[in-house]
Amino acid sequence: MDADLARWLVSPGAAEALAQAAAQPDPGSLAAATALRRSWTPAQASAVLTQAELRRRAVTKFGKDAARLFFTRDALEQATRADVARWRSERYRDAGATRVVDLGCGIGADALAFVAAGLDVVAVEYDPATAVLAAANLGDAGTVVCGDAVELADDLLAGGAAVFADPARRTASGRTWRVADLTPPWDFVTGLLPGRIGCIKAAPGLPSNVIPGGVATTWVSHRGDLVEATLWSGPWPAGSRTAVLLPSGLELDAGERREPPVGPVGGYLYEPDSAVIRAGALAGLAEALDARSPQAGIAYLFSDTLRATPFATAFEVLADLPYDERGLRHWVQEQGVGALEIKVRGIDVDPAVLRKRLKPAGKASATLVLTPTTAGARALVARRVGNGLR
Repeated sequence: MDADLARWLVSPGAAEALAQAAAQPDPGSLAAATALRRSWTPAQASAVLTQAELRRRAVTKFGKDAARLFFTRDALEQATRADVARWRSERYRDAGATRVVDLGCGIGADALAFVAAGLDVVAVEYDPATAVLAAANLGDAGTVVCGDAVELADDLLAGGAAVFADPARRTASGRTWRVADLTPPWDFVTGLLPGRIGCIKAAPGLPSNVIPGGVATTWVSHRGDLVEATLWSGPWPAGSRTAVLLPSGLELDAGERREPPVGPVGGYLYEPDSAVIRAGALAGLAEALDARSPQAGIAYLFSDTLRATPFATAFEVLADLPYDERGLRHWVQEQGVGALEIKVRGIDVDPAVLRKRLKPAGKASATLVLTPTTAGARALVARRVGNGLR
């Protein structure tokens, strides 16, 4: 989409076309395209039908607000979930920020949350068409500047503004996880943090060796999905590593880097949230649960008593079997297991391939947890007993 088409899309003249596209049962179908092209050009018809499709997909991130927002495919993929953006904006506000410069705003998901938190926002977007859509999404609530964040940052940040950056993770070849390919550049955005309130959003698998000193790092889990790592400067302890669960806002700080104790299988198994694992907070969680790891480096925890925690999913261990494929196949057949969930850590096996080889068939369901232990590789029959609110 070019900027001229984007300007038409957000204008009152496109309202009827957007309404007709939204009414199509399948906006991606040939029938929908044929219907819209009776009244609008092929480019216009394609643009409104794309919006109808993206708005339906965006409901999972934006709820009912998705119906009024404008998206591009790439920007929607990278856009922050509403609960996460709200948590971040409230963190800025509580830290004392009043004005935020959003470098690389995409369609404005975070900028909208900053506005909702009562902050003044200037958002920068390099792509002209995306900038048009972001400006329409923000309306009069914020300012969108189309340009290069590297060139504009110094002037916009003068006067003590806070900074937020969500570097684009796409190249001409598609999505990238290489820090060297991010736009704006990683070294540039991290260089903006010292001396001001700021945050950089990154992929949850951000390598530890690219996290600069002097920042606080959070790993954010939203309803059980690990969605991002964020680097913070300001009032947060430098060097801290924290798991954050949303929408509850509960936090678990990793504290001093250490490993949990190792011990035998117990009556209960805990599968820690991925944010806890990435933050290196496993030992702290083990201490809170009076639990131990089955083997060094394995991110399961065992205990002899059940304790409620929002930071892990708990399972009751119903049986402790040797990890032997023939024996497991016999057990599956004997128990009449047809729905078989397999979880595995520390053992080189593909759960999908193993499930086929175990030949589940029957009305019963079961969960198998495969893990190395101090007594060798084991297959644990487990029953999920839940976790706290995330």
